Amino acid sequence: MKPTSDANGMLAVALEQARIGLAEGGIPVGGAIFHPDGTLLGAGRNRLVQNGDPSMHGETDAFRAAGRQPSYRDLILVTTLAPCWYCTGLIYQFRFKQVIVGDSVNAQGGLAFLRENGFNIVDLASPECIAMLGEFQRTNPHLWNECVGEG
Repeated sequence: MKPTSDANGMLAVALEQARIGLAEGGIPVGGAIFHPDGTLLGAGRNRLVQNGDPSMHGETDAFRAAGRQPSYRDLILVTTLAPCWYCTGLIYQFRFKQVIVGDSVNAQGGLAFLRENGFNIVDLASPECIAMLGEFQRTNPHLWNECVGEG
């Protein structure tokens, strides 16, 4: 993949992961991790349904796919949905340089906490991300609640 430093281009990678997850019968949340030069280090999607793993969120799957890094402080984490508290903890612990979010309408997660702690948050308010997750929440409330620990 050609490197991209464009936030919308980075979101497109995470969005493709969300689409794949939805097509697999899972929760449509995707994530990706990029080097500041735009090189993709890892991409992933929520695999609660596919793997039976409640810890496999889009961000954590991308984190695992990126593998070991000397530091995460210069890296960009991209997610189609505002990170839940679990994923917020990952972002906080590893001190990502920037977090790019596609949808903060359907869930706020820990965005306020991250902002209060000096994280660079870019909220793209992607109509496609917002529509995809909103529709999923309406049609699969039990699965969504399971994903966010309210099931």
